[in-house]
Amino acid sequence: MNFNELPDRRGTLSYKWDQREKLFGGEDVLPLWVADMDFKCSPAIVEAVVARASQGIYGYTIKSKEYVDAITGWFRDRHHWTMDSSWLTDSPGVVPSLSIAVRTLTSPGDQVIVMSPVYNPFYDVIVKNERTIADSPLILKDGRYEMDFVALEKHMRDGAKLVLLCSPHNPGGRVWTKEELLQLGDLCIKYDVQVVADEIHCDLVFDGNTHYPFASLSSALAERTVTCLAPSKTFNIPGLQTSFVAISNPDLKRLFDGEVSALSIGSVNFFGPTATIAAYTQGEPWLEAVLTYVKDNHDYAIQYLGEHLPGLTPVPSEGTYLLWVDCRSLGLAPAALKRLMYRDAKIAFNEGSIYGKTGVGFLRINLACPRDVLAEALTRFTQAIERIGS
Repeated sequence: MNFNELPDRRGTLSYKWDQREKLFGGEDVLPLWVADMDFKCSPAIVEAVVARASQGIYGYTIKSKEYVDAITGWFRDRHHWTMDSSWLTDSPGVVPSLSIAVRTLTSPGDQVIVMSPVYNPFYDVIVKNERTIADSPLILKDGRYEMDFVALEKHMRDGAKLVLLCSPHNPGGRVWTKEELLQLGDLCIKYDVQVVADEIHCDLVFDGNTHYPFASLSSALAERTVTCLAPSKTFNIPGLQTSFVAISNPDLKRLFDGEVSALSIGSVNFFGPTATIAAYTQGEPWLEAVLTYVKDNHDYAIQYLGEHLPGLTPVPSEGTYLLWVDCRSLGLAPAALKRLMYRDAKIAFNEGSIYGKTGVGFLRINLACPRDVLAEALTRFTQAIERIGS
């Protein structure tokens, strides 16, 4: 597994690489933005998908027991969470699952809590479904984000019906502790608030940290939780659109499944079950190697920024392959920060305002790329900042 090799994704209909002219103004912009990896998939997944493709007929596809067992086995062995197969519902992606959950668990006008800065589709699935955002900004303390339990309780006391929980947190890189999650859960139980947990990054956790599935912490929390999951971030297969939710409460599951049926989106991708089985039964060695490589990239980026751009402050990640960097010392508005990246530095990180008002002045860097690519992007960024300061 050679993660130093950069596969040429140009001309492959790549969302990340083939829209550089359209999105950033030039084909020479180096893209370290959207969260997919510039690493080839596990050979086990590639072999399974190629064998599936060789069948030559790409018809309607059903789930197998092997597929369900691969999912439940992975979460049992890696996360100590015993799922029942009856809890699972397939979905084309985590974001559609978030939207369906918002629609089924709340009514138009209801308040839905988010903890900003947070993954930008969280806002879309609330606003576009005619619900109201109740923002409880995270507290950045000593270079680490914390939940604001006082603000969370106030929103719940004021009538919020639902929490969208990002765990591990994107873009802040936090892997929430069991104590933090239980404290959040106690508030949800006290005020009868339900939880939709986006845990798509659950496998991307660095040594010294542990991901705790929110629904696994107690039966009381499981009863009020919809957990959105997928192998796509873990194993770099988002284009296969294979995802699922876990809901142990039969009443909540009936509501969720009813919306899936109404939208007619419950069928599975032809390649999805095959790739998922290979990922969850044979992909773990590849994943462990990726985690080691990404953590080294993470440490390299933090050291580089400390040496070359000491005015910028990275927020060390405990998980995900993303690095959140505080660039507020540059004093640039979002539009100016974009110009600095796209026009001057010829790089594309994610500009932070898309993650909420508390993200203004921050950047998100995708670390899942060969080291040379990361080094080149940071060098270009440094040189652009030096030019505007000279």
